[in-house]
Amino acid sequence: MDRRAFLKGTTLAGLAAPMLLSQVHQAVAAVSGKSAEALAQDEGFWRSVRGDYRLKPDYINLENGYYCFMPEATLERQVAHLRRVNYEGSYYMRTVRQSNKRLVAKKVGAVVGAPAEEIAITRNTTESLDLVIGGIDWKAGDEAVMAAQDYGAMQNHFKLVARRYGVVNKVVSVPNHPESDEALVALYANAITNKTRLLLISHMINITGQVLPVRKICDMAHARGVEVLVDGAHAYAHVPFQMAELDCDYYGASLHKWLSAPLGAGLLYVKKEKIPSLWPLLAARDLPDDDIRRLNHTGTDPVHVDLGILDALEYQAALGLPRKAARLHFLQRYWTEQLRGVPGVIVNTPADPARHGGIGNVGLQRWDPQDLAKTLLEEHRIFTVGIDRPGVRGLRITPNLYTTLEELDTFVAVMKRLAA
Repeated sequence: MDRRAFLKGTTLAGLAAPMLLSQVHQAVAAVSGKSAEALAQDEGFWRSVRGDYRLKPDYINLENGYYCFMPEATLERQVAHLRRVNYEGSYYMRTVRQSNKRLVAKKVGAVVGAPAEEIAITRNTTESLDLVIGGIDWKAGDEAVMAAQDYGAMQNHFKLVARRYGVVNKVVSVPNHPESDEALVALYANAITNKTRLLLISHMINITGQVLPVRKICDMAHARGVEVLVDGAHAYAHVPFQMAELDCDYYGASLHKWLSAPLGAGLLYVKKEKIPSLWPLLAARDLPDDDIRRLNHTGTDPVHVDLGILDALEYQAALGLPRKAARLHFLQRYWTEQLRGVPGVIVNTPADPARHGGIGNVGLQRWDPQDLAKTLLEEHRIFTVGIDRPGVRGLRITPNLYTTLEELDTFVAVMKRLAA
């Protein structure tokens, strides 16, 4: 890398809004003596965090799982990045674009203990995981294993490779309330044969919020010569983990979800030794076979989004991921514990704290999920999303850091009335 380009890249990263983030720094400094678990219940602190966001007053937003929009500080920086790239034009693209992209990969990877050489910046989880599914050198008769509860876009790509290469897809169904980790491992193990090449699992199931025992599943699959692709769309910047702890082969995530990066930001992790065996979707310039940059070549891309990722990481670092994760976990328990056991209410997320994060799913026995979501929005000004998938019928509820207990109390009260 050219030294001048590197310095330009690091200087730009250093402009990741320290002044604009002064409010969150001050708020955290005021509670520095509190544990993450104790702070999770400090409503005064989280109201100060709420002040970092511009919130639409028309409804209570309990659907942050699709896209966690940016705090005002990082949004303003994103606008500034767009202006700078537009101002410098080709000069920016030819002098610091690549060095800044590698800097972003380094910082994104550092959150989960992965080196930049194993991280590619993509546009979303779907792109990341489909680059792997479509990049494997499949042969007719090869088998892939996935769950009916996995995200539809990846299942669609498996259907595509089945049509194109003759791959056999085997689909299991993950129970909403598993008996044990061992039962989940056995579920996937029983679907594996000597023809199985790839196992897709969700780190956190997007429709229920259930967290799977990724390492145990990976150990089982690897012992049988099967690679593991992990959908981490909802786990990165939500459930603290290190990539080495998972020991998966491939991992994809969306940074515009729980990291609150700009829309169109994702990551792909590939173990270094696995990179040469994947075919890229689009041909890149001449690069070594083990260079991950050859896997995510898409031509000219919106580079201001890359720079916005740096700001999102800065905001998260100022707040602290353990504090953030504890708050999201607390919010989920707060509303689900009030609804578990209520007649007519079905909570589709495990009660075991080790099996969930901040996402939950709840349904009513006599209600279609879509009708229920429509009623909550139109009659009670509560925005959610209805889920009607195998074994899961209900509303996905995804509060964010700015969500208040009063808002969740409103939701709980409405659900109890509708259930009765």
